[in-house]
Amino acid sequence: MLSLEDVDDLRGWLAVVDELGELRTVAGAHWDEEIGAASELNYKRPSPSALLFDEIEGYRRGLRVLTGSTANARRLGVTLRLGTQLDDRELVEALRNGPNEWVAGAENHPVREVDSGPVAQHVVSSQDANLLDFPVPKWHEADGGRFIGTGCAVFTTDPVTGRLNAGAYRMQVQNGGRAASINIGSGKHGAGHVRDWFAREGRAPVTVSLGHDPVLLVVAGTEVPRGISELEYAGAIIGRPVEVIRGEVTGLPIPATSEIAVEGWLYPDRREREGPFGEWTGYYSGGVEPVLTLDIERVYHRDDPILLGAPPGKPPHDYSYMRSVMKSAMIQDALIKTGLPGVESVWAHEAGGGRQLLAVAIHQQYAGHARQAAYLASQLPAAAYMNKFVIVVDADVDARSLNDVMWAVCTRTDPGDDIEVLRKTWGSRTDPLSEQGQPPFNNRAVIDACRPWTRLDSFPQVAESSRALLDRVRRRWPDILG
Repeated sequence: MLSLEDVDDLRGWLAVVDELGELRTVAGAHWDEEIGAASELNYKRPSPSALLFDEIEGYRRGLRVLTGSTANARRLGVTLRLGTQLDDRELVEALRNGPNEWVAGAENHPVREVDSGPVAQHVVSSQDANLLDFPVPKWHEADGGRFIGTGCAVFTTDPVTGRLNAGAYRMQVQNGGRAASINIGSGKHGAGHVRDWFAREGRAPVTVSLGHDPVLLVVAGTEVPRGISELEYAGAIIGRPVEVIRGEVTGLPIPATSEIAVEGWLYPDRREREGPFGEWTGYYSGGVEPVLTLDIERVYHRDDPILLGAPPGKPPHDYSYMRSVMKSAMIQDALIKTGLPGVESVWAHEAGGGRQLLAVAIHQQYAGHARQAAYLASQLPAAAYMNKFVIVVDADVDARSLNDVMWAVCTRTDPGDDIEVLRKTWGSRTDPLSEQGQPPFNNRAVIDACRPWTRLDSFPQVAESSRALLDRVRRRWPDILG
């Protein structure tokens, strides 16, 4: 029987989830839309499997694409080294204070530099590099091309301090496979690094891992606190340092056990038209403005490499569950760390892509407590990007249940008194409401869906059975009531 100790790369991860019955292989799909459509159908299932695509049309057997890696509680529990049998509620409980512990432990897990690793089994120089040697999917019907970077980790550094950042930015194959555009939002840490390199050197070094232990997808795809290396944060999660090699050209790190990696340079005037691409908001974005494009110097890959795909789209999508779980835990920890009392739970709902719809449940302790919770949550660094709605509910409401949250809005919110709008906050060009050529601001609403403070004692009683009664009845007829 395999255990979490056996997971030291993507292949070890696959072996564990396969033994758990969480992996299914799909043979013969076409890279043009079929892999994306099959993955989309899978995400809509109650508990989606991980899908490993092999024998892809036009490619030899062994060149594979993985999707759905973190799309349910069991596999996310494996990825975060929290257990192999966790359900949704157990995963949330296991994550309580997890992000705070990983932040505190990151400095104790510096990367371990090694001379070589599996990713360096094959090293292809620039004149022979072709990203289309791999079965890069066209994920959505209206995408503007083939996107190799969806589950990727893009590594940049601060040119002064050397501090590393990893981000999951979309990457479209350009120039027939000889280059790849990297679409980095202007407010992201990586974008700041690139700007600083341009000002200092006229170009910016970049390395990218395109297939890896899904823990790197988790840390690259969520807001790790500024100043903390995502690789060190990942080391704190897995309990040992991440091993890296140095890129031959840029000197930036590359995870030694990656399946596929590239390195090269970004230049201010080297841009290609990119997109459109089906984004996590559920709409296509891009396709107008040229995007910074990586001149590839080296391609590294293992024998029979596996591309890690994490295509977004209308929720639920590949990483919406992972993002909801991770963002919820990070925001809850951050909210408690502000000193706000009475925090019961936080949930970043999948319907908003894990960003745009946030529910906070509290035990009201004083007048103004609910609004304070709403304002704090709406602007925490872990929650501020692209947030649209923060709904604060009483602790008797399950923040994870969109039905219960909206029931509270309908019965405890006076629209004239309990909804306020914060304007010109941190938005994104991926927002379908964003207008071309305008700064990517957004507005957000904070909604007080708590019982009025002045009526706590007199507010009508909720018409539902007590938890003790429900548990007693459930135990009497478990086969029927679950």
